[in-house]
Amino acid sequence: MSAGPAGGFSGLPGGVAVSHLSVYDWPAEVDAEMDAGVCGGTPHMHLTCSEGYVVTGGQGAVQTLTTSGYEVTPLAAGTVAWFTPGTIHRLVNEGDLRITVLMQNSGLPEAGDAVLTLPPQYLTDPETYAAATVIPADAPEAEQERVARARRDLALEGYRALRSAEGPEALAAFHRAAAALVRPRLAEWRERWERGARAAATATGAQLDRLEQGDFSHLADAGVRAEQPSAYGKFGMCGRLDVYKGQ
Repeated sequence: MSAGPAGGFSGLPGGVAVSHLSVYDWPAEVDAEMDAGVCGGTPHMHLTCSEGYVVTGGQGAVQTLTTSGYEVTPLAAGTVAWFTPGTIHRLVNEGDLRITVLMQNSGLPEAGDAVLTLPPQYLTDPETYAAATVIPADAPEAEQERVARARRDLALEGYRALRSAEGPEALAAFHRAAAALVRPRLAEWRERWERGARAAATATGAQLDRLEQGDFSHLADAGVRAEQPSAYGKFGMCGRLDVYKGQ
């Protein structure tokens, strides 16, 4: 995610990041007909990042909710699907659903740019929200799973209310609460963007300028990088994640 020699950019193309996702196969606590028999992840929304799915195995769907309404997009091996900020999304696992996730802004969606669809009383301030959503990193795996599952079910409660609401008021209220929750972190997000996607675009502009002037010296600074995941099976919002450190 850093600038390279001669103003180049050494991160993944365009300042994106990737993770490998095995979607949760936990069934929802059924208290509404819309969730009967459904297994999957935690519904949430990103405020500044687009996100893409490259399905590598299994089958399922992504449920989405926007001001345009509710949709279901089927997912199977080979499917590529993506969505823009403001899309509430919930992954549904119908059988060993595995996805490579492409994240804008150097992985910001997994590094803070996400608000879960908790009921309104949990969205009042960052401390209340964190108490309901943070998975303790030093806890035993069984406890981490318990917390991840509890927050998934709590987010489903708010998600069902948003899906059932008539008119735009409920969704607008969620947008308003989400924007207020993330405001204290915007300076941190801007720094990540500047070091990532903005730096990548700036480097391309500089290379185009030099090529127009007959200067191709940046080609001599070419390099290759490769990494293995830095962590396997982390409890994420949608499932177990294999993540990379240097993106």
